[in-house]
Amino acid sequence: MVKYVYDFSEGDKSMKDLLGGKGANLAEMTKLGLPVPPGFTITTEACRAYLKDSLVPESLATEVTAALRGVEDQMERTLGDPDNPLLVSVRSGAKFSMPGMMETVLNIGLNDQSVLGLAKISGNERFAWDSYRRLIQMFGKTVLDIDGDLFSDALDSLKAERGVTGDTELTAEDLKGLVVTFKKIVSEQKGMDFPQDPRAQMDMAIEAVFRSWNTERARIYRRRERIPHDLGTAVNICTMVFGNMGEGSGTGVCFTRDPSSGHSGVYGDYLENAQGEDVVAGIRNTLSLADLEDIDKASYDKLRGIMRKLETHYRDMCDIEFTIERGKLWMLQTRVGKRTAAAAFRIAIQLVEEKLITRDEALARVTGDQLTQLMFPQFDQKASKEFVARGMAASPGAAVGKIAFDNAQAEAFSAKGVKCVLVRRETNPDDLPGMVVAEGVLTARGGKTSHAAVVARGMGKTCVCGAEALEINAEARTVTIDGRVFTSDDTIAIDGQTGEIFSGDVPVTDSPVTTYLAEGLEAGLAAAGADEGTRELVKAVDFILTHADKVRRLRVRANADTPADSRRSIEFGAEGIGLCRTEHMFLGSRRPLVERAILSAPGSDERTAAFAELEKLQRQDFLEMLEVMDGKSMTVRLIDPPLHEFMPALSELEIKVAVAKATGEVDPADERMLMEVRRFHEQNPMLGLRGVRLGIYLPGLFALQMRALCEAAADLVAKGLDPKPEIMVPLVGSVRELQLIREEGEAIIAEVQEARGVNLSGVTIGAMIELPRAAMTAEDLAEEADFFSFGTNDLTQTVWGFSRDDVEGVFFPQYLEAGIFGVSPFESIDVHGVGTLVREGVTRARSTKPGIKLGVCGEHGGDPASIHFFHEVGVDYVSCSPFRVPVARLEAGRAAVLTEES
Repeated sequence: MVKYVYDFSEGDKSMKDLLGGKGANLAEMTKLGLPVPPGFTITTEACRAYLKDSLVPESLATEVTAALRGVEDQMERTLGDPDNPLLVSVRSGAKFSMPGMMETVLNIGLNDQSVLGLAKISGNERFAWDSYRRLIQMFGKTVLDIDGDLFSDALDSLKAERGVTGDTELTAEDLKGLVVTFKKIVSEQKGMDFPQDPRAQMDMAIEAVFRSWNTERARIYRRRERIPHDLGTAVNICTMVFGNMGEGSGTGVCFTRDPSSGHSGVYGDYLENAQGEDVVAGIRNTLSLADLEDIDKASYDKLRGIMRKLETHYRDMCDIEFTIERGKLWMLQTRVGKRTAAAAFRIAIQLVEEKLITRDEALARVTGDQLTQLMFPQFDQKASKEFVARGMAASPGAAVGKIAFDNAQAEAFSAKGVKCVLVRRETNPDDLPGMVVAEGVLTARGGKTSHAAVVARGMGKTCVCGAEALEINAEARTVTIDGRVFTSDDTIAIDGQTGEIFSGDVPVTDSPVTTYLAEGLEAGLAAAGADEGTRELVKAVDFILTHADKVRRLRVRANADTPADSRRSIEFGAEGIGLCRTEHMFLGSRRPLVERAILSAPGSDERTAAFAELEKLQRQDFLEMLEVMDGKSMTVRLIDPPLHEFMPALSELEIKVAVAKATGEVDPADERMLMEVRRFHEQNPMLGLRGVRLGIYLPGLFALQMRALCEAAADLVAKGLDPKPEIMVPLVGSVRELQLIREEGEAIIAEVQEARGVNLSGVTIGAMIELPRAAMTAEDLAEEADFFSFGTNDLTQTVWGFSRDDVEGVFFPQYLEAGIFGVSPFESIDVHGVGTLVREGVTRARSTKPGIKLGVCGEHGGDPASIHFFHEVGVDYVSCSPFRVPVARLEAGRAAVLTEES
């Protein structure tokens, strides 16, 4: 038979999966001999069984009876006894802390008889009736689902009638009347009397806690925090101790060190004559924990000793809930405390310096997400702001500038030295020039992995997407928000951390951590100025990142398409370029050359001339980037656009020709262009003529790129530099495809090598694994490849059958809500599906070539959770946007130390 109930004395902190975080830590404190009120925990298994069948497991009641009798024996009281009542609390407690998301009921066991017994044994009639009214209020709201405002309104009315402002000013007689009022609310709202049977109260409260796992707010919180929906919550039944028993009683919350700065000291709040929810609810101003020393020095000294003991035992900052009942200290809860990102780094280093943890453990205590928070500039919190709308926080940071509606306008602002924010319905690759010069990007459509979001994150640009309140008229260059019209003369500010949009200028402060990452420790300390806390933070980040670099196995490269991005990548610690997307080099003024090459006849002078001009431009592109990356590998992906991105828009051409025919002024060139565009038009361009297919279909297209790359490398070798270009063939599905391009590439390498008299034997040729077939035939592809790089963005699209830009903003919200996704598979790798193909590809490739170099160049290369998976499957490196390189370095180090721990 499954065991559903554990006494506090039976568990420990390692049992969070079964007992939840609260139950496991109560058991651990009991094990340490700390003053924990007796109690027991109902396991998460019981909750899962309840949620599955919508019934409490039959055996649970008998286990609860046995555990309850054990507590009654310890306390020498009986639940709800009229003369000497035992009262208990019923609290939720999942594996992961979900503060305020689920339910708690205090004072279970009080009824019309036991309240008299409580008054007698406590010698405090007011306290007893206050406890009873609290039970009915909490039980009514939590268990019976009665509108909580009905109770609070009645309480407020009574205080107003009595001319008092605080609950504590109400007399025992007032509270007796309030109990009658509350019971009447229950009767009127539910058609039943408030239950007088203490065991019925307990059983109903337990079931309510089970139900609270699936409340809307709990589900929203879990989605945001990426907590699985199937864990369930434990339920903790704990003997009540009372901080509201008058003089010498109180309740509080404290931390073993400051959760904001990390410094050791006395941090916390205390409230005299109160129960725990009073501190959290803020209904009365609290005292500082330091004040407790003057009020009750004996309890204060004992608490400080326990705080020290818990921090030493958990070897981390703890937060603690406690109650003092008539001078006796009780410990109600402890857990490893939540902290700010800055405090996480400071605390980790302080604990190393205090020799409580090792450097490996310090590295494991911080996360890439926390580092990301420290890297982005933020708005000055003291500044006044005019809020106008909210979108989706897609790329953190703070951006302020004039509104630019297109590339030309953004570039014109930039040329004048005017900061701007690019505002679009949605972005596409043609918007890249505007995104480059803009401070940030704001779109009315799209999600966190839309084009705007992905590219903005790659460039370290602030981005807010999917702001549906924006009505954008690009032609008129206006954006309307709730009837208010903004133009290019207006300044807006966007917060990529919150998704907020403000009207007007908002001051921005830079991050000293980013300065450190880009320019080194001294520069970071200089940026921190005299602020000792910030200086400590910069030193802590340096300490941890330096250790991460020392222990990590995974190498970290960057996705970069320009010399500026390449330099930025090196500043942030990249060890090479894992993805240079050459199609980005063919946009803007170069796009007509590609269009001309595609639409011209094979072997024609027009196509030859277009290829020659493109080769000349590409050679200069590669020369500049290879020079920046001297001595570091640079993986160049041959052109891989959906063909439509380089063709005139079909609908625009059709309209143009139709209008011309109507007026009798048809241009034969336009008619020919329309015929060609129709010929190349594709229903699904992402799965059409692109990648290696385009390279084979248009002989000479890949050749010009490979020749340009080899010529650029030869120029640098002649100058004494050490270029390390890698040619990557995209969208390969067949070994014969790769073989054809490899033969062409090897001939070009040999030709340039002989003509220039330099050694180019270091130029390698590999493939991008972005189709399921490529992963499943990697052992064959490896025969023709020097390396593979997993393009996990397209691999996710082809595995799931999703077109990312089309589906994410349409039905992904429903998929997340329904639990089909815990997180978008474009944000964090789908380990079970896409990840299985990556794992299979690694195994198959190395079965042919054990030493083949394997990397990842999709956006997942900068995602913390994905990095741990890539470490585990054994790839050699990840590649990500320049701004995420420090995050990848940190997480690669964490993956190494966490793997050793396990």
